[in-house]
Amino acid sequence: MKQLTKAEEDIMKILWDINEGGVVSILEQLPEPKPAYNTVSTIVRILEDKGFVNYRKEGRIHIYFPLIKKTDYSNQSINKLIDGYFQGSFKSMVSFFIKKNDISIAEMEAAMKEINKDEKKK
Repeated sequence: MKQLTKAEEDIMKILWDINEGGVVSILEQLPEPKPAYNTVSTIVRILEDKGFVNYRKEGRIHIYFPLIKKTDYSNQSINKLIDGYFQGSFKSMVSFFIKKNDISIAEMEAAMKEINKDEKKK
């Protein structure tokens, strides 16, 4: 799976949230200062070329929708981060974030309880 630029990722986040929409719908969701219509249109076409989105025509409008699930892209991005900065060690990454963010034992226990609760649901 290809990596996305920041601008492409911003557009994908919107599409993942709204499920589908035209360029105008996407543009409405972007924060101020909003980019030009043509800029958003170009980014969406790049996402189409990269295989992240597709479209269907409704009259003269293209309605874009994601082809890649947000969870799939997130997993790939996290794995790339772990491989690139932590030599493939999830434990090293977690340790780094715990130290950098000064996470307490109580916060760690709460996180573990959440993880265990989610695992039991599966």
